[in-house]
Amino acid sequence: MSAKAISEQTGKEFLYKHVCTSAAVQNRFRYASVTAETDWDRLAQDHPWLLTERLVVKPDQLIKRRGKLGLVGINLDLEGVREWLSGHLMRETTVGKAKGVLKNFLIEPFVPHTQEEEFYVCIYATREGDHVLFHHEGGVEVGDVDAKAQRLMVAVDEKLSEDQVTEQLLTQVPDDKKEVLASFIVGLFNLYEDLYFTYLEINPLVVTQDGVYVLDMAAKIDATADYICKAKWGDVEFPPPFGREAYPEEAYIADLDAKSGASLKLTLLNPRGRIWTMVAGGGASVVYSDTICDLGGVDELANYGEYSGAPSEQQTYDYAKTILSLMTREKHSQGKVLIIGGSIANFTNVAATFKGIVRAIKDYQGPLKEHEVTIFVRRGGPNYQEGLRVMGEVGKTTGIPIHVFGTETHMTAIVGMALGHRPIPNQPPMDAHTANFLLNASNSAMTPATTRTASFSEPRTSNDVTPAKKSKAGLPADCLHSILWPLKNVVTGDWKAKATTLFRKQTKAMVWGMQTRAVQGMLDFDYVCSRDGPSVAAMVYPFTGDHKQKFYWGHKEILLPVYKNMADAMKKHPEVDVLISFASLRSAFDSTVEAMQYPQIHTIAIIAEGIPEAQTRKMIKMADEKGVTIIGPATVGGIKPGCFKIGNTGGMLDNILASKLYRPGSVAYVSRSGGMSNELNNIISRTTDGVYEGVAIGGDRYPGSTFMDHVLRYQDTPGIQMIVVLGEIGGTEEYKICQGIREGRITKPVVCWCIGTCATMFTSEVQFGHAGACANQASETAVAKNQALRDAGAYVPKSFDELGDVIKTVYDELVANGTIIPAQEVPPPTVPMDYSWARELGLIRKPASFMTSICDERGQELIYAGMPITEVFKEEMGLGGVLGLLWFQRRLPRYACQFIEMCLMVTADHGPAVSGAHNTIVCARAGKDLISSLTSGLLTIGDRFGGALDAAAKQFSKAFDSGMLPMEFVNKMKKDGKLIMGIGHRVKSINNPDMRVQILKDFVKQHFPSTQLLDYALDVEKITTSKKPNLILNVDGFIGVAFVDLLRTCGGFTRDEADEFVEIGALNGIFVLGRSMGFIGHYLDQKRLKQGLYRHPWDDISYVLPEHMSM
Repeated sequence: MSAKAISEQTGKEFLYKHVCTSAAVQNRFRYASVTAETDWDRLAQDHPWLLTERLVVKPDQLIKRRGKLGLVGINLDLEGVREWLSGHLMRETTVGKAKGVLKNFLIEPFVPHTQEEEFYVCIYATREGDHVLFHHEGGVEVGDVDAKAQRLMVAVDEKLSEDQVTEQLLTQVPDDKKEVLASFIVGLFNLYEDLYFTYLEINPLVVTQDGVYVLDMAAKIDATADYICKAKWGDVEFPPPFGREAYPEEAYIADLDAKSGASLKLTLLNPRGRIWTMVAGGGASVVYSDTICDLGGVDELANYGEYSGAPSEQQTYDYAKTILSLMTREKHSQGKVLIIGGSIANFTNVAATFKGIVRAIKDYQGPLKEHEVTIFVRRGGPNYQEGLRVMGEVGKTTGIPIHVFGTETHMTAIVGMALGHRPIPNQPPMDAHTANFLLNASNSAMTPATTRTASFSEPRTSNDVTPAKKSKAGLPADCLHSILWPLKNVVTGDWKAKATTLFRKQTKAMVWGMQTRAVQGMLDFDYVCSRDGPSVAAMVYPFTGDHKQKFYWGHKEILLPVYKNMADAMKKHPEVDVLISFASLRSAFDSTVEAMQYPQIHTIAIIAEGIPEAQTRKMIKMADEKGVTIIGPATVGGIKPGCFKIGNTGGMLDNILASKLYRPGSVAYVSRSGGMSNELNNIISRTTDGVYEGVAIGGDRYPGSTFMDHVLRYQDTPGIQMIVVLGEIGGTEEYKICQGIREGRITKPVVCWCIGTCATMFTSEVQFGHAGACANQASETAVAKNQALRDAGAYVPKSFDELGDVIKTVYDELVANGTIIPAQEVPPPTVPMDYSWARELGLIRKPASFMTSICDERGQELIYAGMPITEVFKEEMGLGGVLGLLWFQRRLPRYACQFIEMCLMVTADHGPAVSGAHNTIVCARAGKDLISSLTSGLLTIGDRFGGALDAAAKQFSKAFDSGMLPMEFVNKMKKDGKLIMGIGHRVKSINNPDMRVQILKDFVKQHFPSTQLLDYALDVEKITTSKKPNLILNVDGFIGVAFVDLLRTCGGFTRDEADEFVEIGALNGIFVLGRSMGFIGHYLDQKRLKQGLYRHPWDDISYVLPEHMSM
C-alpha cells in the first residue's frame, strides 16, 4: 500500500517542523497526547501551558467530522479536560458503520476567533497533478466543499505561485488576509510535495491578526517514499482505521514484509470468525474475500491478507504459523475453515512456498484438530502438482481434512465448498510433476517450422493495424481528451500518438537487470511461438562490466550481450523498441527516465512494486509527451500469444502450453493484477479459442497506462473480437469504458468485472493488496462500477464465480454469428526442460559433486551440525562449542568446550622468533596482504614446528594401547632412533616448568572423567627428565594426549570414532587455529609499526662457498 493515513499529531508535527512560509504559524508543537495510561502530573510538567491556557480536546484516531459527532471538548481548563475525558476515554462509540473504542486524544490550546476568520484548504493527488481546494468559509458547517470550493490544479512537475493562489483561490477573501493566506498555501503545497503527502486537509484554518492557526488536520503520506523521506519523517506509526484494533500479529507480518522482497499482508477483521484465508496474490486475495462475502460469510470472515512475490519457505512458514496461531485461540461451534487459495502463479514455485505452510500445519496439527479446522486448497503455477501432492499427504498423515484442487477447478470454487454451497468432488490422483511438455524427439536444433500465427478469427493481412474509428461529432473536449488517447496530439497538440500495436513477431526488447530466469522464459516462449530468433536483444546491468550471458534457444546454447550502461546498449541495438525494467523500486525511476531519452523506445514495462506515486506521475507525464506506452509499475507485464511476452508473464512453459499462449486467439484482456492475468489466461483458454493479447497494468494508484488505453487499442485491432476487463475497487478509470461504450467508441463486446465488492460490506476501511485498491468515494467502489458498466451495456457477471460462464456465452454468440471462425489447432514445437528445473521437480537425479554433513546455509537460518545458529547463541556454547559442532559433529560437554578454548589461548602465540611468526613478519614487511602473510606462517607448521599434537597423540596412544610400560616405550624409541613427539623444550625444563602446561594440567585433572593416557605420558616424562631436565612433556604433547583422553572418555564418541579423529589430523587443527591468531597479531603489529622491507644481516650468515677451481 502507498497512501497511508497518519494521525493528526504526526501531520502537525511534520507541518510545524518543515513548513516554509512568511506567514506566522502559531501554536507550533503545542499539543499533548493522552491515553488511558497518561500520568497527568508528568504531562503538566512536560507541557506547562496546559495549566495556564484554555484548551481543546479531541480523539486522534482517523475519525472524520468529530465536531458534528460531539467528540470535541472546547474552551476547557485542564480540570475540565479531565472531566470531559472521563465520559469519552476508553468508551465505545459508533462512527458510521464502525464501532470502536476511543483510546487516543489530543489536547491543544483553544484559539478564540470569529466565523469570518475560518477557512478551508485541501490538497490531494490525482493522475494529472495535485488539486488545491480553498473555501473562504471553513469549520464544522463547511458542507459540500467539492461543490463550493475554488480549485486549482497544479500539473505534475509544475510549481504553485502566490500569484496563482491569490488570483484563482482567494477571490472572496478580505484583502488584509490575502498575502498571509497565499504565502501559507504555497508553503503548505511545497511541504506537501517535499514530504510526499498524497492528501492534506486543514479545516478550519484560522487566520487572525496574530497569524495562522492550524486547528484540525487530516493527512495521508506515500509510505513507499520512506527511503527518500526517512530523515524528515523519522519513525512513522500508521494507525489503523477507526473500528479496527491494531493487533501485534499485524505488526509482526508488516515487519516481515518490510524485511522481505516478497509481499506479506495481514488485516484482522474478526478474530472470532470461523472463515480464515491464506491467499497468494494481491488480486486473488480480493477475489476470495468477495466470494466469501457474496456467499454470506462476511460476518464470519476473520481476516484479509495475501502473500506473493515468491516468499521463501521460512517466510511462508512464519506467515502461516501466525494465521494458524490466531485461528486456534477460540473454538467455534461449527468448526473453522481455512482457505488456502490463489490464482495461477507466474514465477513463484508453488511447491517451495507450500513447504512452509506444511511445516506450520504439522506444528499446529493438535490445535487444528481440536478446533475442527477443515482446509481447502486451490493453486496453480510452477510445480503446483508437487505442492498439491505434499499438501494432500500432510492431510493424510495428520488426520486434518485437507481438500486440494488445481487449475482444473475454478479459482473460487473452493469457497462454495468450504461454506457448504457446493459439494466437494472426489479428486482423481494428481500428476506428481509439472512436466507436461516433453523433450523433443528430434535431434535437430533448428528452429521449428512456423505454426499457426494468425488468430482464429483474424484475416491474414500484411498490416494488422487500422486507423482509430472517428468519434461521434459533438463530444466535449474533455471527453476527447480522456477517451480518444491515440488522437491526443491531434486534439491538444501536446502529446505524441501512441502505437496501437505494442508487440509484433519481430519485436526486440532490452532487459534492465540480471533476470536470467525471466529472460530464459521469454526465449522459450519465443521458441514455441516459432519466432525466427530471440525477442531479447541485450541486457543492461550497471553493476558489472560488459560481458556475454549464456542462454538456450531450444536445444542450442546462445550468448546475449550484457552492457554496463544503457547508452552503449541502445547504440549497438537500434532495432530494440521495448524495455523491460526489473530495476528495484529505488532505481526504477532513474532508469525509466533514461530509457525515454532514446526515441527508439516505444514501450516500457516496469516490474518493480513500491515506487513512490510522485515519481510514477512524472514518468507518466514524460511518457505521454514522448508517445511511450508504460506498462506497470507493480506488474508482471503482458503477453501477446505467438509474438512476445514480458518477463515472467504467463508462467512456466507448461502453463503456456496448457493455456494455449503459443498462438493467438480472439479474446484480449486487461487486468490490474499479474496473478489474476494468468488466471484469465486459464479461464479464457477453457471457454474460448484463446487469448490474442493480455496486459496487467499493475496495482498502483497510477498505472503507467490505463484500462481505457488498452481497451481502445483492442478496439482498433482487427484480430480481436471481444474484450475482457478485470477492474478493481479504487479509481474511476472504468467509467471511461462506460462512456466509450455509450458514445460508440467501443463497439466490440466487453465482458467486465470489478473485484473488491466485499469492501462495502466491511464496517471499517480495509486496504487490499494493491496500492490502488482503496475507494475514496462511493463512485470508486466495485459495486458502483459494476452497476455502471452493466447500465452502459457491458457484459457484467453477478460475481467472479460466473465470469468464465459469461465469457463463454459471449464467445459462443460470436461463433454462432460467424464473427469468430475457429481454426484448426496446430501442436507447438517442444522445448527441452532446464536441468535445474527438472532436478527441482524431481524428474532427474545425479550424484552430487560435494557432500557435507557439518553446515547447511540454504534455509532461513544457518545450521551447524543440525543446530540452528540462534540456538548456538541461546545456549551460550562459545567458540569451543562451535568447534565441537563443526569439527566433531557433536555437542560436547561444557568442560570439553572450555578445554578447547584454553588450548586455543595457550597456543595463540610464542613470540616472534619461532619460524611461523618469523615468516609472517618477513612477509608483512615485504608489503604483502594479510592472507599471504598468514599463509606464509602457516606453511611452516609440521613435525618440527607445531605439528607434534597429532604425532604425540598417535605415539603415546599406540604404546599405551599395546600394553607397553613407559620404560619399554622410551627404550624402544631410543633403539629405533626416533624422537618421542611432544617431549622436550628448548627453554623450559623440570626446574623451569612451562606454566601453559601447568594450567592445562590442573584443569584436566579437575574436570576430565579419566586421564589414563595423560598419566602414561607423565610417567614417560619422569623417565626422560631423569636423563635430561628439559625433556619435559611440552604443550604440544600435553594437548595431544589430553585430547585423546577427552575423545575417549567424554561419552560422545566410540573408540573407533575417537581414533579416527586423531588419525585424520583433527588435533593439529587446534594448533593451526590457535597460532593463526598470533600470526595475525604479528602481521597487524608490523603494519602498525610501519616496518620496512626486512633484509637479513650479513654477519648472521655463514657464507660457505666452494674453493675456486682453475681449469
